[in-house]
Amino acid sequence: MELFASSTQDAFWPVLLAVVIGGALVAIVTFIGTGKLYEQIGRGGLSINEEEGRGKPGAPRVEAAGVREAEIRQLLTARNEHRARRGQAPLDIEEELRRLTVKTEIDPALREEIRQLVVARNERRARSGKPPLDVDEEVERQVRELG
Repeated sequence: MELFASSTQDAFWPVLLAVVIGGALVAIVTFIGTGKLYEQIGRGGLSINEEEGRGKPGAPRVEAAGVREAEIRQLLTARNEHRARRGQAPLDIEEELRRLTVKTEIDPALREEIRQLVVARNERRARSGKPPLDVDEEVERQVRELG
């Protein structure tokens, strides 16, 4: 039994060294093999990203506004049918649509907060070597998206 214990103790350090070196090699190969995977975390079709996935500014917005208006008109028509079944006078659909889709002026505090976010985004872009965005243009674009 002493023979086995002695050989086990003698083999401990070489085995430990082999495991540590092997683990380090696996870690290095894994790190090199991942490439830019970690940079892609959180990005995709539903993520909020600064550049990727952004199409022509305004084009999808116009289409979305048209769809939105058509859906509101459809809901107002259904509301009128419901009112007619209850014996109430129908509403003017176009007037209700104008009332519901009126654009409101954005709060100056919100505009300033958007500006601060754009400035912070430009600082991040500068650190990563990307060109800065035009602050005023980007603020207006985001305000239009909110409206």
